[in-house]
Amino acid sequence: MTLDGSVALVTGGARRVGRAIAIELARAGCDVAVHYRNSGAQAQEVASIIEGLGRSCLLIEADLCDASSWPAIVGRTVDGLGRLDILVNNASVFPIDPKNSDDEQVFDQAHWESTLRTNLIAPAALCHLARVHLAAHGRGSVINLCDISSSKPWPAHLAYCSSKAALESLTRGLAKAFAPEIRVNGVAPGIAVFPESYGEALRNKLVDLVPMGRPGTPEEVASLVRFLAESADYITGQIIPIDGGRTIA
Repeated sequence: MTLDGSVALVTGGARRVGRAIAIELARAGCDVAVHYRNSGAQAQEVASIIEGLGRSCLLIEADLCDASSWPAIVGRTVDGLGRLDILVNNASVFPIDPKNSDDEQVFDQAHWESTLRTNLIAPAALCHLARVHLAAHGRGSVINLCDISSSKPWPAHLAYCSSKAALESLTRGLAKAFAPEIRVNGVAPGIAVFPESYGEALRNKLVDLVPMGRPGTPEEVASLVRFLAESADYITGQIIPIDGGRTIA
């Protein structure tokens, strides 16, 4: 299925993996709505690249923690670009869980609620709000950015890992609920881009756990997202790891 003339909405599309996805979908022929929160300068750079590829780009600034932003994001995409065929729920937060003075993890309700709101509830809302538009032209696709930590949770990031595990369940459930008009799949990266706070020693330690012996790249994740949107007409309800074999190690 050609994507030429389709419209994609990519949340968190100004930086890192989201940036690569937005640009790759533009290369495939999509006009792209790029959502961002604070990365205005980077969003402008992405828009320039997309427009240089001959496609339209709409920039949408919004905080996914704010429920009023959810219908506005979908509405602005459709109003600005005329339709919506592909929704990529990429935006997420990756906070460290709080600890007490003895370096023991503690439960902080606000921390959990904000993490789940951005990483799970906002994607669920956007899927439901976009449903009528995604189904309108008979080729709708949702791709959720999950994480291999769903099956290998990290103790220091339990709110994040739990949100991504729930996103996997949401993906499978929506694939049933939205079929046959809309396909819903997930992509679960391992190492695609290291957090900026990770030092060289930690990066090397994590790469040593990867059978392929190297980190992945945002562009490799973007290629998989493009495949699911463009060439996977009979694939739905699947979570596809892209982790260099980390989940089998």
